[in-house]
Amino acid sequence: MAEHEGRISLVTGGGQSIGREIALTLARAGSDVVVVDVNGATAVRTAEEVSALGRRSIGLAVDVSDWDAASKAVETGLEQFGSVDILVNNAGITRDGLLVRMSAEDWNRVIDVNLKGAFNFCKAAAKAMMKKRWGRIVNISSVIGVMGNAGQANYAASKAGLIGLTKSLAKELASRGVTVNAVAPGFIDTPMTEVLGEKARSEMLGMIPLGRLGTAADVADVVSFLASEKARYVTGQVLHVDGGMVM
Repeated sequence: MAEHEGRISLVTGGGQSIGREIALTLARAGSDVVVVDVNGATAVRTAEEVSALGRRSIGLAVDVSDWDAASKAVETGLEQFGSVDILVNNAGITRDGLLVRMSAEDWNRVIDVNLKGAFNFCKAAAKAMMKKRWGRIVNISSVIGVMGNAGQANYAASKAGLIGLTKSLAKELASRGVTVNAVAPGFIDTPMTEVLGEKARSEMLGMIPLGRLGTAADVADVVSFLASEKARYVTGQVLHVDGGMVM
């Protein structure tokens, strides 16, 4: 029996990059998947890839910062598939800038998507998980939320906030059989890092003991573990997937 056979997953930011890989990894392990992304076309494309693996899937266009839209997405999953067992809050954006130049709009938008978005989906999905007395919530934080980074005060605050949210919800939901954990990726090889110059990439590699950038699969495999029965006694934890960058 596949590791996630019979489970229903919901992955935010699932239309591309790390989120897409998480959705496909969970599907390969037997889960049906609700794919959520602000870009409806990419959400549908990932859902089609999941379906090609023999799993049920739908792609939904959702702004995760909108409570009504988030709760409707969870309701749709419950209506079409009967449950939402695994929630992965992966949706995130950056709007970098030094503090003295950062606009209130850029601060608010990053917090709204990265932190409020996760709150919205946790709140929307928790009741069904608690009723079933089984659930897995995995929040995608970042090593930046642990160590900070110049020019990313908004992003660092949102990802640090996710860690606090994770630990608090782990304590709230444990008695109902729901675990809540976070994954903190380091430098991952994505379209965002591909545009960096050779010097910047070399400097990044110099910070990583394992000597390479991470891949989306490196992150997805850890998410899949935390969503499985193998992690049944793990909750409130932050697992770094960073090649040893932060110890």
